[in-house]
Amino acid sequence: MSSVTVLRRAARETVSGLPPAFWWLWTSTLVNRLGAFVATFMALYLTLDRGYSASYAGLVAALHGLGGVISSLGGGVMADRLGRRPTLLVAQSATAFSVAALGFVHHPVAIAGVAFLVGVASNASRPAVQAMMADIVAPEDRVRAFSLNYWAINLGFAISAMGAGFIAEYSYLAGFLIEAAMTLACAIVVFLKLPESRPKPGGKTAAGAAPVGLGTVLRDGRFMILVGLSFLVAFVFQQGSIGLPVAMGAAGFTPADYGTAIAVNGFLIVVLQIPVTRFIQHRDPGRLLVISSVLAGYGFGLTAFAGSVGVFALTVCVWTLAEIVNAPTQTGLVVRLSPVHGRGRYQGMYSLSWSAAALVAPLVSGVVIDRYGAEWLWGMCAAVGTVAGLGYWVLMRGLPAETPTTVVTEAATTVVTDTPTALVTEAPVSGTVLPGGGVERAASETGAEAGAERAV
Repeated sequence: MSSVTVLRRAARETVSGLPPAFWWLWTSTLVNRLGAFVATFMALYLTLDRGYSASYAGLVAALHGLGGVISSLGGGVMADRLGRRPTLLVAQSATAFSVAALGFVHHPVAIAGVAFLVGVASNASRPAVQAMMADIVAPEDRVRAFSLNYWAINLGFAISAMGAGFIAEYSYLAGFLIEAAMTLACAIVVFLKLPESRPKPGGKTAAGAAPVGLGTVLRDGRFMILVGLSFLVAFVFQQGSIGLPVAMGAAGFTPADYGTAIAVNGFLIVVLQIPVTRFIQHRDPGRLLVISSVLAGYGFGLTAFAGSVGVFALTVCVWTLAEIVNAPTQTGLVVRLSPVHGRGRYQGMYSLSWSAAALVAPLVSGVVIDRYGAEWLWGMCAAVGTVAGLGYWVLMRGLPAETPTTVVTEAATTVVTDTPTALVTEAPVSGTVLPGGGVERAASETGAEAGAERAV
């Protein structure tokens, strides 16, 4: 069998079997990341274009993160109460208008205030996206689906990073407006193509689901440990868009230099995410999380020895490998530990760990770089990655196996079995849940969108 045939077969197996709604969600993600600008170039915009200090840039980025902290939980509650689709529409529309406004404000207080609003709006959509993806994709396909979504994020990032770096040299305002337009396009895709996927209110799982509130999440000790470890890993990965551009700028490198170096991150994920996911899909997630955490920490630690764009790019290669392994593995673990009817809240708490890291990382990195130098920041990253790796090793010991659940969607009376081997999706459906999780059905297909209206 030729290598071309093998590659075609692998590609076909990677993308086959996923519902239409997933691909529209994937398209929305790709469009959004093609316009990514603010999170990547905010630090350079404030320090090089506006002339503010690294500490002020860190403060603004921290306020952006604070907005995310507030909206992560709020977005999760909205996703469970109002639905995934309305939450996405509100969040993406608000993000588009606030990002556009950010390009027109100049007073330091106004910049900080609008950056906070951008953080609130942009992070509110994360729990809804993750919850919808878990709703519409079968359990055995989730790691693959999360990897494909992460691949879309970085395909868009790889394309936009270099172009945005050159745009920044001429007009930061153009970058803000492009991101606003792309985000608004995402909202249009959601409005036109994505049905609601939230499990039907009052629907029961096979085990008899109890109501899930934020208190339920906070009392879930194992999940909250995962949230804490996710915060540590996120703190390290945040340095790719916080510490790295500031350190490169202070060392005399241009925005285009940083754009070239960081584009390696997106390029490698585009090239390696799918084959690596096929390799790790059925391997021990605990071991994968330990290895990826340590590799991320020491990947950033190596940045202390970088003195050229090429060497910076090499260090990006190291921590990107960690990111490729960590992202789908950790996201799949979050879904595994989340009850079906509380996915929005659980995803919101998980998103909170990243938002909290986006709040803390800029403050810490800005102060450390200003007072002690970037080398101390990179050493801190190595230490944090090591601690996170040890934490994952402890967390994954004795993790219980997944249990089957059966859910009814709100959009249609669709019954789906949440087991590794079965996924029943027809609409409308009337049927009886059989022992062992199967479904005895009497159903008629109503159209192409039936396959999109699934929940797990």
